[in-house]
Amino acid sequence: MFYSLLKYVLLGPLLRVLFRPRIEGLEHVPDSGAAIVAGNHLSFSDHFLMPAILKRRITFLAKAEYFTGPGIKGRLTAAFFRSAGQIPVDRSGKEAGQAAIREGLGVLRKGELLGIYPEGTRSHDGRLYKGKVGVAVMALKGGVPVVPCAMIGTFEAQPPGRTVPRLRPVAVRFGAPLDFSRYAGREDEKSVLRAVTDEIMYAILALSEQEYVDRYAAEVKTERDTVRGVRERRFPRAPLG
Repeated sequence: MFYSLLKYVLLGPLLRVLFRPRIEGLEHVPDSGAAIVAGNHLSFSDHFLMPAILKRRITFLAKAEYFTGPGIKGRLTAAFFRSAGQIPVDRSGKEAGQAAIREGLGVLRKGELLGIYPEGTRSHDGRLYKGKVGVAVMALKGGVPVVPCAMIGTFEAQPPGRTVPRLRPVAVRFGAPLDFSRYAGREDEKSVLRAVTDEIMYAILALSEQEYVDRYAAEVKTERDTVRGVRERRFPRAPLG
């Protein structure tokens, strides 16, 4: 009930006014049955923009931090994501990844749409990064198609760190479903999982036309933050006044 309220009354109409989204390839999203929608992740707004324009309900695997924030803001954010049917995912450690896969497969077994960002985190610079193989595991174990999706312009509208989005048009592109039935029963082979994931990322890249980086976004972010911390220690800012 809350999901429908957000989609049709509260958030959906507001997002359409703010972003004036141009939607392409919506016919590629199946009208029924289980499927994965795998997209790039450029902005916090992505969580809400895609559900707002899809005809069907879609459930995303959302990072656990959205459900554990402190204070009133944290409790409101957690309540919002839970009410919208989103699933918290702890992204620390191998077992956490397995838990996310189990949750995702549970959604697919119900014949529903599952939304996934294979990069595992938002892009900090607007580029597309290497995908993690969890999406391949779920596609093969679930025996479902993967619909590639590209969010275009949401990074410029609301980059990481910006609370209020800029008023500017964006686009959402869906590509033809990818069928991986030829790999059925081979979800334990690392080379197969890598091949499937790379095929998905290539399809997203073709839609988004981003610059591609063959590294995990989390690793690049960590390196950037480390360099920034070293610089700040070496060259501390002078106090004002």
